[in-house]
Amino acid sequence: MEPCFDTRTRSRNGRRVQGQGCQYCPRSCDEHGTPCSRWTHLGSLWCRPIPCWRSRVRNHSWHAICWCPGHCQHYINNEQEWMRTQETSNVDDRTQHEIYVHPFLRSVMAGVSAVMCSYNLINYTYACNNNKTLNDILKREVGFQGFVMSDWAATENTLSAVAGLDMTMPGDITFSSGTSYFGGNLTAYVQNGTISLTRLDDMATRIVAAWYYMHQDGGYPNATIDSWNVNDPLNQEVNAESDHYKVVQEVASGGIVLLKNEGVLPLNKPKSLVLVGSDAAPPASGPNEYSDQGGVPTGVLAMGWGSGTDRFRYLISPYEAIQERAVVDQTILSWDFDDWDLGTAASTVIDQEVAIVFVNSDSGEGYITVDGNAGDRKNLTAWNNGDQLILAVAAQNNNTVVVVNSVGPLILEPWVEHPNITAIVWAGLGGNEAGNAIANVLYGNWNPSGRLSYTIAKNASDYSAQLTLGGGGTEILPINYTEGLFIDYRWFDAQNITPRYEFGFGLSYTTFNYSNLAITPIASTDNPETALIQNWANGGATPIAEGSSTALWLHMPAFSVTFDVANTGSSYGGEIPQLYLHHPTSAMEPPSILKGFTNVELQPGQTCQASITLSRYDLSIWDVVRQGWAKPNGTIDFSVGASSRDFRLSGTIPL
Repeated sequence: MEPCFDTRTRSRNGRRVQGQGCQYCPRSCDEHGTPCSRWTHLGSLWCRPIPCWRSRVRNHSWHAICWCPGHCQHYINNEQEWMRTQETSNVDDRTQHEIYVHPFLRSVMAGVSAVMCSYNLINYTYACNNNKTLNDILKREVGFQGFVMSDWAATENTLSAVAGLDMTMPGDITFSSGTSYFGGNLTAYVQNGTISLTRLDDMATRIVAAWYYMHQDGGYPNATIDSWNVNDPLNQEVNAESDHYKVVQEVASGGIVLLKNEGVLPLNKPKSLVLVGSDAAPPASGPNEYSDQGGVPTGVLAMGWGSGTDRFRYLISPYEAIQERAVVDQTILSWDFDDWDLGTAASTVIDQEVAIVFVNSDSGEGYITVDGNAGDRKNLTAWNNGDQLILAVAAQNNNTVVVVNSVGPLILEPWVEHPNITAIVWAGLGGNEAGNAIANVLYGNWNPSGRLSYTIAKNASDYSAQLTLGGGGTEILPINYTEGLFIDYRWFDAQNITPRYEFGFGLSYTTFNYSNLAITPIASTDNPETALIQNWANGGATPIAEGSSTALWLHMPAFSVTFDVANTGSSYGGEIPQLYLHHPTSAMEPPSILKGFTNVELQPGQTCQASITLSRYDLSIWDVVRQGWAKPNGTIDFSVGASSRDFRLSGTIPL
C-alpha cells in the first residue's frame, strides 16, 4: 500500500514579498465567515479550523506591508463590520477558547511574530486595552513572545501598554493629528512610575526580537515598494513574482467546489457555448477600477474590498480563458454581459448547446459602503439581478451551468432545483487567475476537489447568528454570542436542520471509496512532561502557567488514524477526507466537530493509505472552572468521510 501525498499545497507568497524587502503578512481567520466565525454575511476568509493551520495561514487576498513582520489579525471577536469601533462582542470563556482563540493559537505555534488587536470591545473592554485577552490569554496561555500592535487608531489610551499593547499604529491618536498616546506620553508615564521600566523594556524587546526573528538584521533586501504611490518607479525596481502565476492558478483551481453536476461537466468540445452575466467579463475599466476595490463589480469578482486588498497586476476573466479554449475546440462562442436585460439574455441562449451564467456577491471593510452594503452583506442573495438572470436563462436553455464567485454563502433556493440547471460551480474568489481556474474546472483540466468551508443553507434564518444592527452616537452596541459553540454546521447538526449543501461538501469527476479504518496510539517522546500527560489521561486539566495552551505534550500527535482511499472512477482526481469527533453528551459539545483533513490524489483504480493524527488538544474541551484543557468524561467517537454529513467510516478513540 503506497502512502497518499499532497502536491497542491505550495506557497511562494513569502518569497515574493521578501524579494521586495517586506514581510509576508497573513491575516488570521478571526473574522467574517463561518465556520471560523459566527456571521455569514461578510464572507469566509477560507481558514482552516483544524490542526493543519500552520501549513497555510491564509491562501489568498494576502497583502505585503513592510511594517508587519508576519503578523496576524484582528484579535479578537471582530465578527462584523457594522459599528465595529462601537460594538462589544460578549463571548463566554469556553466559546472564546474553543473557537475564536484557536486560529490565533495556531498562528503563534506557526511562528507569527506580531498580532494586531481589533477595533471592537470584548465583554465591554476594547480589544487593544483588554488585559484578559492580551496579557492573560494571548501572552500567558498561548505563550506569545512577539509584539501586539493596534489596528490603525485603535489605541485607547497610554495605559493600553499595561493591558498588553506593545506598539501603537500608525502612531498618532487620529490620522495626521501629530499626537500620540505613546511617544512623549509613554515617556512621562514611565518617568512618573505609572508604567514600569520593566514593562517598557518588555515592549521594546518584543518588537526588536521580531526584527531579528525575521532575519532583517543582515542580508535582507532593501524595501522596494511604495504602497501609497502605485506608479512610483520604486515599485518597478524588483520583480519578485517569478512564475508565481502558476501557483495562483493552481490554488484558485483547487479551491473551486463543484456543487451539482448532471453529466454536463467537464465540457467536451461543445459545438456552441454562450456566456451570460457581467461576472464572466473583464471589469469595464480594468481590474483596479475602484480604490481599494470598493465598488459594484462590473466584471469578474476576484477579490473583496477594503484596506487588506491589493492592486491586480493583471486579471484573467472567464470570458478570456474560455474564448482561448473555444478557439482550440472550434466552439461557436457567444456572450451577453448585461445583467439587467433579461429578454436579451433569454433570447441569446436559445438553441445553444451549453449556457453558462456567471453571478457574484461581494463584501469588504466597513469604511466603504457598496450598493448599501456597509462592509457586511445586507442579504444572502446574488448581486446584480443574479437570481433573475439565472431563471431567465434556465427558462430557455435545458443545459444551463451556473458559476458563482462569492465571498460567502448565498441562498440558492429560487433556482437550485430548476430542471434545466445541470451544474453549479462555486468558484469563490480566484484572484488574478480566476478565469483560467474556472476554465480549468469547466473543461476538466482540473478535476474539482474543493470543499465548502461553510454551510449553504436553504434559508438565511437557518444560521445561528445574524447581523446585529442598531447603535449610533456614543452608544456601545452589544453583540451577544448566545449561540456559543454552535456555529455553522455545528448548529445545523444540533438543531437537525437540513442544509442545501453541507459544510465540507464537494463533488468530483471521479468517485472514491473508503475502507480499512484503524486508530493507533502514539507513544509520547516528551519524557519530561510524563506527569502532565498522565494527569490529562486521568481527567486533570492543563496547569495555569505560561504557554499552557501551546505546550508540546498537549499538541504532539497522540493517535494516528489511518484508512484506505481508492479511486473507483475513471478519472485522475483528488479527495479531501475529513475527520470529525463526536464527544459524549455530557461534554455539551456539538454533535460533530472537524478536527483534521488531508488531501489524496489518485489515478483510476489506485488505492493509498491516508492518515490523520489527533493530539490531546484536539480531544480536549476548555474547562472554565479549572481554566485549562481537559479530556471529557466518557467515550469519544470519531468519523471519517467526505463531508460533515457524509461519513464513510467510524471508530472510537482508545482512551
